[in-house]
Amino acid sequence: MASKLPTVAIIGQANVGKSSLFNRFVRSRQAIVAKEAGTTRDNVLGKVHRGEHTFWLVDTAGLKDPNDEFEASIQEQITEAAAAADVILVVVDSTQYPSDEDRIVAKKALKSKKPVILLTNKSDLAGSLPVDEFRRLGIKEIIRTSAEHTEGLEETLSTITSLIPPKSDAAPDDVLRISLIGRPNVGKSHLFNTLAGKQQAIVANIAGTTRDVNRIAVKYKGQAIELLDTAGMRKPGKQEVGIEKFSVLRSLQAIEESDVCFLLMDVNELNTQLDQRLAGIIDEAGKGMVIVVSKWDIVKEKDAFTRDALAPKISRTFDFVPWTPLIFTSSVTGQNVTKLFDLALDINERRHQQLKTRQLNDLLQTVIQKHPPAGLKNTHPKLRYMVQTDVSPPWFVIYGSNLKFLHWSYKRYLERNMRETFDFTGTPINFSFRDEKQIKANREKEQRIKESLESDEEE
Repeated sequence: MASKLPTVAIIGQANVGKSSLFNRFVRSRQAIVAKEAGTTRDNVLGKVHRGEHTFWLVDTAGLKDPNDEFEASIQEQITEAAAAADVILVVVDSTQYPSDEDRIVAKKALKSKKPVILLTNKSDLAGSLPVDEFRRLGIKEIIRTSAEHTEGLEETLSTITSLIPPKSDAAPDDVLRISLIGRPNVGKSHLFNTLAGKQQAIVANIAGTTRDVNRIAVKYKGQAIELLDTAGMRKPGKQEVGIEKFSVLRSLQAIEESDVCFLLMDVNELNTQLDQRLAGIIDEAGKGMVIVVSKWDIVKEKDAFTRDALAPKISRTFDFVPWTPLIFTSSVTGQNVTKLFDLALDINERRHQQLKTRQLNDLLQTVIQKHPPAGLKNTHPKLRYMVQTDVSPPWFVIYGSNLKFLHWSYKRYLERNMRETFDFTGTPINFSFRDEKQIKANREKEQRIKESLESDEEE
């Protein structure tokens, strides 16, 4: 069973500082998207880590089409955020008296029955109103914040983490969860039905399903599989670009629940920015991935040349996830559909492979001898040994010294060698670097604090 991270949504009117707060919480000027140049940089999603807690933060400012009328878009925005979020942050400008729009936002947020926190932002500015002025919005939990001076951020994080469970892996079960992710109308539902039809459906409706995600349980080669389809991403008649961006929120819920994601793209409309963003989220969430080009049956000249011409173009667009397999399918003719199940089973196996420490260190020494890491002046990084600490996705920790000087390109070189030696096709792998000097210094510091506390008690 994949572990599922809680989601916290930031909602509110324009120009109240939502994006500035988002950047402060995520501690970065970019959200979760592909890490290479040329991909989107919309501040929409970020992961926040605090102590035992990790959660997704969603900035709905990046989800809203600025051309939308307030009424329609704010209603949609809040409804979507409330459906996907575990906690809602309503942001208002503390220098302005609460407006009718603020009341609509607060009322909608409270109606969702999710925990709601009101942030009165820009509290560092002259003319900032007292908190009591905002009590009429009906939200009990109010925190004064300033994104500019990081005021109230710690208190907000403490409140959020008191409302969500700490990060823990769900009790493992034997079900492989596969979600179909992609923009509207790329053929997810058709593929879902074809995959379900290939096998006898054991359970048509699984209890606890949401209105957004269709599920079905199937068995393939003895493996219990749960298919998740995020088809309900767009309401009929809603064709605005702004609404399509909400599909990211729904997709996030399904991605979090999954072990492997099939990222579907329509053969007639490949490599859109939203596809790249979805691939970035799947990678960041640590899930297995297959890029599935759908509707292959409608391509007129279906020879190897067409496929051989398309594949490199797609690979170039998704070069930030070079480990992802690519497959061309048709739900109509059934081409390669069963192959998808085989791929998912293979990827799941690789995600769970546990390598021996001896194998890892033999590889590490070979890699270092072939190409030692460069450093600055007298600060050459030393990589001493490597251990595997986790699976699904595989996680490796490298111990050494001066590791903060290790260049990102060397980390990529390590990953490339790791993938060439051990097959990790279809899954991200993670590396952590632990500096032995730093670990020792931290231990000594803890010891000194402990001794000083003990001597204070004795006095």
